[in-house]
Amino acid sequence: MPQAILSELHSVEETARRLGGVSVWSVYSWLSQGRLRKTKIGSRVMVAETDLQAFVAACNPKSAVPTPEDRA
Repeated sequence: MPQAILSELHSVEETARRLGGVSVWSVYSWLSQGRLRKTKIGSRVMVAETDLQAFVAACNPKSAVPTPEDRA
């Protein structure tokens, strides 16, 4: 498997660290609920960088208060 693809995949433990140190059990819970998408590599559960970014974006919707960038 090309190294570029592997560098875009994170283990559950690395995903937990990248999410600010949440527990791995929280990550497993989000994976089982379908809130966070998983990629299976053999028996390993991995999270793609794009799926991690989408999860973070979904957890942080834009606020109702417009920012200066929104007004421009």
